[in-house]
Amino acid sequence: MRRKTSLVLLALAVFFAALSPLLRWYAFPRLAKIPANQYQDMVLEAKDATLIDYNDGMKAKKVPKVTIVQTLKGNVEASKEIEKTAGKDVVVWDGLSYVVGPDGKMVSKIPERYIFDAHTQDPVHATGESVDGDPVKRVGIEFKWPFLTEKRDYQYFDAQARTSAPIHYRGTQNFRGVDVYYFEQTIPWTKVPFPKTMPVQGITPASLAKTGTTRWYTTVRKFWVEPLTGAPVYGEELHKEELRGGTLLGGRDKVTVFAGDVKMREDYIRHTVDLVKSNRTLVLLMTSYLPWGFLILGLLLLALSLWLEARGRRPAATKVEEPEPVTA
Repeated sequence: MRRKTSLVLLALAVFFAALSPLLRWYAFPRLAKIPANQYQDMVLEAKDATLIDYNDGMKAKKVPKVTIVQTLKGNVEASKEIEKTAGKDVVVWDGLSYVVGPDGKMVSKIPERYIFDAHTQDPVHATGESVDGDPVKRVGIEFKWPFLTEKRDYQYFDAQARTSAPIHYRGTQNFRGVDVYYFEQTIPWTKVPFPKTMPVQGITPASLAKTGTTRWYTTVRKFWVEPLTGAPVYGEELHKEELRGGTLLGGRDKVTVFAGDVKMREDYIRHTVDLVKSNRTLVLLMTSYLPWGFLILGLLLLALSLWLEARGRRPAATKVEEPEPVTA
């Protein structure tokens, strides 16, 4: 009976020991993915910002606040269509960056479609990949880092410049109880397209092009990223835009369109941190808790199996019978 039990325990030990690396290196990369139907929004604010006033001689003025609303909506139908030819799990995010001034009026709105691998977050190039209606071919990440983010630089796509540039790992920090990696990217002054939708009726990118006036942009982009989930818990941008040259400026060399320190609003920071903490636990379960738990359980079962086997092989103690007394 002991021998049968030890064999059963040995089989279980081998099973759990083999399951440990399989869960970490085989199951996790296939199970961890961004859902195709995910929806998220975020509100950012630039307080004490500079904003152009198109109705007052296109002058740059100080304003109490500029608000940027960013939304990302998963397009399930588009994902399924692309997956037919891509041969992988694909996520399609239809995004919108909507900027409003202190009076609640629209300053700009830029839609974009971001298509990427649900597991690795690598871009997937397909019809519809665009920024403000212009086809683009992304290199690197945007919005989200990969699961198990590494301490290294990544290529990050800049929607304004329609190009990618390195975003540098600057160290590990603690942000509201969460260990995060801090990344920073600087986009130097770059000539960028005008938004297709302008805040002044009748003005279009085509009409602006005739004036010879151009739009320029620079930013310092900062992200604090939780490395297990690859999700930013906080973001900030030191953002500047200018109009330069042409007849539109009435002889001026340049005019500031927008300048400000753009930060996440406090309620969205709290919500994001809570969400990331919850998702972080799930990733730890797959990458650490269960693999190590199964490995330790396998070793314990192996030790118990060997102990029972050793006990089963001990020779049984022989009973010495005493001779019966001789009777006459």
